[in-house]
Amino acid sequence: MSHSQETDLLIRRATMDDIPLIRSLADVVFRHTYREILSPAQMEYMMDWMYSEASLQRQMGQDGHVYFLGEVQGRLCGYVSVQPLGLQEDGSFLFELQKIYVLPDFHGRQIGRRMYDHICDFVRRAANGWPCRIELHVNRYNSSVNFYKHLGLEILREGDFPIGHGYYMNDYIMGISL
Repeated sequence: MSHSQETDLLIRRATMDDIPLIRSLADVVFRHTYREILSPAQMEYMMDWMYSEASLQRQMGQDGHVYFLGEVQGRLCGYVSVQPLGLQEDGSFLFELQKIYVLPDFHGRQIGRRMYDHICDFVRRAANGWPCRIELHVNRYNSSVNFYKHLGLEILREGDFPIGHGYYMNDYIMGISL
């Protein structure tokens, strides 16, 4: 566990035992984030696709996602996950920032920034001195695009990715070298 600069935020690595906590956080924050972007049917499909017990077990197990939970004064405030994708042709290690969500009640308190900084530190340690970069997919209509730009990430490309049942993720792929 680590404390960030301000002592009120504790960021700890999640375990399989934390899956119910991640699911309860997602039930609030994912729905809040996409309430005006996704149809109700696509929302339910994506909640099951990304946040079912089986999906989270697979992510944290065979897919190698590393989740961290944020807490402020004993209250969960958000989560972040990163997936190592390995050595790339350019000789750098690529990590995909899969998720970063902060509950609406905690917005405006630099928590998202501090969780992102925590992930960057984790990635640098995991790369063990090798060049590394982070990429992420973000919905083109999500206001967090500006948050990521503020953090220094750049839009590298965009795409429409089929996720099943006729649904697509309409994303920018953003990235930063660390």
